[in-house]
Amino acid sequence: ACPVSWVDDGRERQAMMGEDARGAPMTPITPTDQAPRPQLTELGFYGLAGAPKSPADLIDECRDGEALGLGTVFLSERFNIKEIATISGAAGAVTSQLRIATGVTNHNTRHPMVTASYATTMHRLTNGRFVLGLGRGMDRMFDAFGLPHITTAQLEDIAGLLRRLWHGEVVVGHDGPAGSWPVLALDPDFREDIPLLVSAFGPQTLELAGRCYDEVLLHTFFTDETLQRCVRTVKESAERAGRDPDQVKVWSCYATIGDWLPEDVRLKKTVGRLATYLQAYGDLMVRTNQWDPAVLARFRADPFVAGFRGALDGKATTAELEHVATLIPDEWLAPAASGSADRCAELVARQLELGADGVILHGAAPAELAPIVESYRARLARPA
Repeated sequence: ACPVSWVDDGRERQAMMGEDARGAPMTPITPTDQAPRPQLTELGFYGLAGAPKSPADLIDECRDGEALGLGTVFLSERFNIKEIATISGAAGAVTSQLRIATGVTNHNTRHPMVTASYATTMHRLTNGRFVLGLGRGMDRMFDAFGLPHITTAQLEDIAGLLRRLWHGEVVVGHDGPAGSWPVLALDPDFREDIPLLVSAFGPQTLELAGRCYDEVLLHTFFTDETLQRCVRTVKESAERAGRDPDQVKVWSCYATIGDWLPEDVRLKKTVGRLATYLQAYGDLMVRTNQWDPAVLARFRADPFVAGFRGALDGKATTAELEHVATLIPDEWLAPAASGSADRCAELVARQLELGADGVILHGAAPAELAPIVESYRARLARPA
């Protein structure tokens, strides 16, 4: 018999037919030794979402994602067990159709020769399925590690520099916002067209994306109005730069939490996740979504939040997150797909209707997303 992955409560994989411990039906994923489903190139997922116990979890996640027909796996980098070159190479080695995108890494943590050769290696390893995603990172972390802050000018400079190297150019005496180097060169025979992605919040980075990047990664918990404004900014910038705006893909990063997951898991993936963002860059989240800054001030002033050490979604208990939930307005948590599989699929489709070119089903592994993906496929199959 073929091994089959089943959607259960998100804490373990079962390999038997029937119902889960709560009596809910489980949805099978296509056996991973059969041909993958037709690809849904407009849908993606994050590998190793949250705080994984082992990077080896990514192997099954990528196989399951490809079997479901998801188009792209996004991989974030963390200075623990999520070093990006290692995990992206693993993802590429165990898949044949799934695109692998860094979502994201930072150009200031590696020499440009290392970043450029990493990308060309991944590009050829995957037969063109790799996307190099860059972002600004977190200034407080960079300060602690003695790394320079990343600016919009640097992101523009490094994009041009990488493309020159990928096309075989010997770059002599580069002196720009991203840095100064006497000589940079990979291989004079290279003619590699590797997509570049940038994560974006504010208007400057969104305009940069339209000008000189191929894909744009938006943030989780963006309101509908924020999503539309971001898409419009990117596309208009592309037009001003003489580019085809349809060739710049904007990804909505959309928290997707089905109601078949246990309540404590849902709490962690919603309240815990948003609270962690508010810990790290709350001012930017509030400003981008045009939320009330007084609410953020009350959140930060709460004695528990103010004294908590670590990320709330990784360290807080269920009882502690229940308290944190009282500090966050429902409307701040509303930009997410929750409820039944059909309802989640409907909300995912709505992101595309609002202007996104792709939707990342954020915060859940493919095994947890299978019912939503099947419902989404069923929507596509209905007569218009």
